[in-house]
Order: sequence, then structure tokens, then C-alpha cells
Amino acid sequence: MENNKRTELSDLGEFGLINRLKEKVVLRHPETQTGIGDDAAVIENRNELTLVSKDILAEGVHFDLTYTPLRHLGYKAVAVNVSDIAAMNGIPKQIVVGIALSNRFSLEAIEELYEGINQACEDYNVDLAGGDTTSSRSGLIISVTVLGEAKKEEVTYRSGAQVNDLICVTGDLGGAYIGLQLLEREKQVFKQDPEMQPQLSDKEYVVRRQLKPEARMDVTYDLKELKIKPSSMIDISDGLASELLHICKASKVGARIYEDKLPVDSMTFDTAREFNLDPTTVALNGGEDYELLFTVNQSAFDKIKNHPDITIIGHITEYSDGVQLITGGGNIFPIKAQGWVHF
Repeated sequence: MENNKRTELSDLGEFGLINRLKEKVVLRHPETQTGIGDDAAVIENRNELTLVSKDILAEGVHFDLTYTPLRHLGYKAVAVNVSDIAAMNGIPKQIVVGIALSNRFSLEAIEELYEGINQACEDYNVDLAGGDTTSSRSGLIISVTVLGEAKKEEVTYRSGAQVNDLICVTGDLGGAYIGLQLLEREKQVFKQDPEMQPQLSDKEYVVRRQLKPEARMDVTYDLKELKIKPSSMIDISDGLASELLHICKASKVGARIYEDKLPVDSMTFDTAREFNLDPTTVALNGGEDYELLFTVNQSAFDKIKNHPDITIIGHITEYSDGVQLITGGGNIFPIKAQGWVHF
């Protein structure tokens, strides 16, 4: 918070809060006929397939307000939903946001949260079309539903991978997990000595990967421009290993990926070593990177080989071969999911 002003939500009431938040909402799409202010959003259907996804972020489970700025949290709540639409090769259009909060939050705090939401809406070109607010006795809960669209022939599922397809990932892996380890370490230091300042000035990249991840809509648009439709795709929310197993199970195929091909940023690599963590394990099992994992036919190789944000990490094999990691020394290990466990 940049100032100490505090307006109690009880002074506004539910409808006063809604009206206050509505003032800063911008609608960008003609299909969004009616947004916040009625019993339901009204969205015109133009004979496209509608894509719908929802993510819930719960305080104490998905985020810690000790070190998570509300503005970043609002942005992240939108980005993780947009990422699901990107993973279907679709275009996000509208979101609706539900929040449950206690009286420890002021109007200024909620406006800061919505600053992040509105910024993400601008960056991803989506409309905030409505939502709900209610009280909570167990901390802040944010529920976002995203609606997107895609032509029938363009939708990409997890189940389309074919033998000999190339396995690709965007960006780099493991940064969000390492960022979380840093933040948790500094939280413990602060608990012991509140006078200590966080030692994060040289770790900005991995901290940002945790606090303010980006949905890779840029790569989705690039693939469309290159006229490449992935045969399968998923976003990396629970870790590369887990997501690769999802694709292989849905497509009834196996896979081989190569340790020396996994894209790991140098800061992620070095910081993992500081924590006595194996960078390969971090890349395979660290969650919340929200990069895209996808497969393409080998005919697309020349189009993607020089893309700065796409790395080819392996290929699809027969189902009977299983899902395997080939180490730098040539050893073969079966891949198991060790990432985020929801329950």
C-alpha cells in the first residue's frame, strides 16, 4: 500500500464496493454486451466454440500475503486462467471474478487487488464482465472464470500427440519454484528478526516468476502466424513431469525428453544449487511456471527451430516405451510426477 488511508468495506456495503470497482473496468470486445451491473453478463455468441476454465486461489494454500503484493496477486489470478485458454489454442475474451474476504481488508486493499486484475485484462485483451463478492472467515479467496473462443478446427487438446512428434516447451522452467523458496526463506528470517531487510535484490527474475507469472498468449499468437497447430498442448502449472504424463496418458503414447535440452535460466540453476537442489529435478517438478508444453509434427521443425521462446526437448514414442528422461550421461529413467499435489 502506497498510503495509509483506509476505508472500511462496511462503510460502503456490497453494492457500494461493486460500483466503486466498476468505475475502472474497461470493456474491449463488442461481444460483451453487458458487464458488471446486472444479474448476469451478456455475451454474444458468434458460432465459435466457447472455451471456459476456472481457477481458485486461496490464501494460505496458493499464496501468502506476507510477501505477495495484492496488485501482483490480482494479475496472477487472471494470468493463470488465461494460460488455460492459451493451452487450448484459443483466444481469451471475458473473465468473471468472485472474491471472498474478511473485514481485515479495506477498500484501498481491494482496489489494489483490482488494479492488478485490470492491468492483466489490458495486457491480455480480455473484458472483466462480472463477478461476486462475499465474506470469508478463512482468509482471502479469489475465483476467476475465463471464457475464450476458438474455431473448431483450431482447438488443441491433450489427446492429439502422435508417435515421432516433437515435444516443445516455451520459456524456461523451475523459476517460479525457486522464487517461492527464496520468499519462504526471507519470511522465516523476518519472523526471527523483523528489522532484517529481504535479500532479494539480485533475484528479481525468479521472484517475479513466482509472484507475477505471464500466460504465454504471445506464443499462441506466434504459432497461428506460423500456421502451426500443435497436435497436443497443456500449460505447465503442476510441473513439467506431471503435464507430460497428462499428455501421454490422454494421447496413449510414450515420450523421451533429454536432460540437456531442458531450458533452465542461469539464475534458477545457480539458486537451486544454493538451496542444495538439483536443477533438473526443479525443472521437472517445479510448478507455477505457466509455460506451454506442446507437441508438433516433425514437418514444423524448420519453422520453430529458431524461435527464441520455444525449445524442443524430446519426441513422442510408442506407449509401450513409457515416459522417459535421458540424462546427460545417457542413462534412462522413468519420469514420475512429483509436482504440486492439490489434496
